[in-house]
Amino acid sequence: MKFNFNNPTNLYFGSGSLNQLGSLTMPGKKALVLISNGKSTKINGYLDRTLSQLDEAKIEYIIFDQIMENPVKEVIMEGAAKAKENACDFIVALGGGAVIDSASAIAAMATHNGDLWDYVVGGTGRCQPLVNKGLPIVAIATTSGTGSEMNGFGVISNLETHEKIGFGNPSLTPVIAIVDPELMLSVPAKYTAYQGFDALFHHTEVMMSKGINLLSETIALSAIKSIAEYLPRAVRNGQDLEAREHVAYGSTMAGITMQLTSTTAQHSMEHAMSAYHPSLPHGAGLILISKAFAEFFIEKKACDQQFIKMAQAMGIENAKKPEDFITALIQLQEACGVADLKMSDFGFTRDEAMTLAKGARSMQGGLFEANPCELTDEDCAGIFEKSYR
Repeated sequence: MKFNFNNPTNLYFGSGSLNQLGSLTMPGKKALVLISNGKSTKINGYLDRTLSQLDEAKIEYIIFDQIMENPVKEVIMEGAAKAKENACDFIVALGGGAVIDSASAIAAMATHNGDLWDYVVGGTGRCQPLVNKGLPIVAIATTSGTGSEMNGFGVISNLETHEKIGFGNPSLTPVIAIVDPELMLSVPAKYTAYQGFDALFHHTEVMMSKGINLLSETIALSAIKSIAEYLPRAVRNGQDLEAREHVAYGSTMAGITMQLTSTTAQHSMEHAMSAYHPSLPHGAGLILISKAFAEFFIEKKACDQQFIKMAQAMGIENAKKPEDFITALIQLQEACGVADLKMSDFGFTRDEAMTLAKGARSMQGGLFEANPCELTDEDCAGIFEKSYR
């Protein structure tokens, strides 16, 4: 019954909500508009629609279009330099989790000297405190996966050190968030599945966490139910707006439940995977280890009742044992066409298990503290080995 919740984001959720942007009071006069280095935002007209809204609000802007799927330190520094050089006083992040994650880091570095890694906590980060207020952020989500539009944290990679570490601060939380499911209709089926499972695992990890509380559990179970019911529909038919709306709801709610209750080491483990194999989509990595990760805690009987509640939310209404969650998880993966993913398809080898385990603890050891019982490096390596195909 004990929790703390403080979120400054003014959230506009629902189909057509991007059309409200131009009538809102912006947090500055000149925006750095962040988009990915891909083509979809431009081809699908989302960038033009956003710029039109900024024109309506009489906002000046410049575009930075270098954000990749797993954003890296160097690009963050380039974006911050562009914001400084052009006297931008706020950021508009138009894209998926990678773009909005990057916005937090760019917003901070646009008002600080030095290198991003000076302020990273964990791994080889130099743990300096952020002393200046970052640039305000307006987040416009084009995918359903991370919930980044509702918090001030992101995950950034350092290719030199093979690290992928969370960075941020509550003060970097977006002041405005637009979640318009119409902007998600063009996401390909494969990525709809990957992103949807990322959103799902945010909530399942919150449910497993020893920090679970009444509010985070209530929201998480609602989101798990929506994702489990509607993600297969969104994968089968990307133009199914009702399905997109429900999956988007599940994703955005993750930005709230993760503030109320931490995720667990499943996310640390995946960040190690994509730190060593940057081409691995985050959601795919989570899917690869999800079954073995849950089975470890089921075997330890660490949070049986939580697994039963999740299985019920995922459609097994008469679930009575924690193993029913594994059944529901596999059924959902099969329904979304991702049950046959293999670590070997992404370049992994079996002998990497302990390297990945140690990397997970080094990069994001704090999430291990949220696990419902102890997970040693040997246990962690065992999960990677069990997941390997």
